[in-house]
Amino acid sequence: MPYFTYSGYDAKGKSTKGTIEAGSSIQAVDRLTERGITVVDVKVAEEKKGGKNSKIKMLPLEMHIFFCRSLASYLKSGLPLADSLKIMSKQARDKNMKPVMEKLLSEVEGGRKFHTALAESGAFRESLWRVAESGEQSGTLISVLNEAADEFKLEDDLKRKIRGAMTYPIVMAVVGIGVVSFMLTYVVPKISELFEDMHQTLPLPTRILIAMSDFLGSYGLWLLLVLAIIFIWMKRTGKSINMPFMKGIRDNLNLALVMSHISTLLKSGIPLVQALRMASSMDVYKQRWLDAAEMVKAGHRFDRALEKIGMQEDTVAVVRVGEMGGELAEALTNVSEQCREVAQSRMEKLSTLMEPIMVLALGFSVGFIVLAILTPVFDLAGIVR
Repeated sequence: MPYFTYSGYDAKGKSTKGTIEAGSSIQAVDRLTERGITVVDVKVAEEKKGGKNSKIKMLPLEMHIFFCRSLASYLKSGLPLADSLKIMSKQARDKNMKPVMEKLLSEVEGGRKFHTALAESGAFRESLWRVAESGEQSGTLISVLNEAADEFKLEDDLKRKIRGAMTYPIVMAVVGIGVVSFMLTYVVPKISELFEDMHQTLPLPTRILIAMSDFLGSYGLWLLLVLAIIFIWMKRTGKSINMPFMKGIRDNLNLALVMSHISTLLKSGIPLVQALRMASSMDVYKQRWLDAAEMVKAGHRFDRALEKIGMQEDTVAVVRVGEMGGELAEALTNVSEQCREVAQSRMEKLSTLMEPIMVLALGFSVGFIVLAILTPVFDLAGIVR
């Protein structure tokens, strides 16, 4: 059985926290209630999440989507959960997916709750097994699996759009740097030898070009080594370069993703405070959602909490109307769609502007090199005459 950490108040009203073993978070709450503890928050103990499954990697979004869609499809056709997992285990071809499916099947056949098996596998996101727990309790497992798949698909699509918007600028930058580096490393040094024999003061562009060529000749390999180390470090730590012109797009996409995810969790029966904490991991600015969760737990309305964490007024207004009308999940879905449309429009404009900008930058770089080379050549031709 997994372990859960909890916080709450005892019968005397004193704050208390600790760890309890239970088959699910709902069972943990029931056991704590029997002890006279009013539970405020309960979640899987961090130190127990890894355990013997610490070697199992978190499955990528594509696998989460495939898992939810396939399982929902089999369950909808009338197959029992164990039989559905058995079929998926046999069909799995991915080296990471197959052992996970086999373990899930073994756990479920052994009498373990489905969401508990998901949680203990270490291969699925907390949001998935949380909504699966809610689906099992309410008898809506098929629908919550489909909603989770839609949510993961949305996140995957947003990431693909960001990569797509950045592909052209990156390719152009790499090509431009490659061309300029080749000219500075192989072409300019040979021509600079000719200029040195002239024993004349060279034009400023030529002197700058020769200095750049000498720098690359002396430190080029070290520079490549440093860049390679930085690239490897960013890959391992998950860091990324935040480009200023992408900030507005990135913020809107993050907000769209978080709002949509909170909406899905609310529709699955997850309390707002818990939904905010679970969705916070999807945002670069994680702390603001955790702060909002604390404010909601303290008794503030959700729209007031959004105001205090600096959310835009139009977003707060939509949430306020939805919250007062008892349709908060639908309101958050609307906010998500609006943010996604704004981000998509900005990405299209950025893609349109980026092509001529990159062409001009590459043309300027090559033009500068050609000018720096030809200017002293023309001066030499004048001297010969």
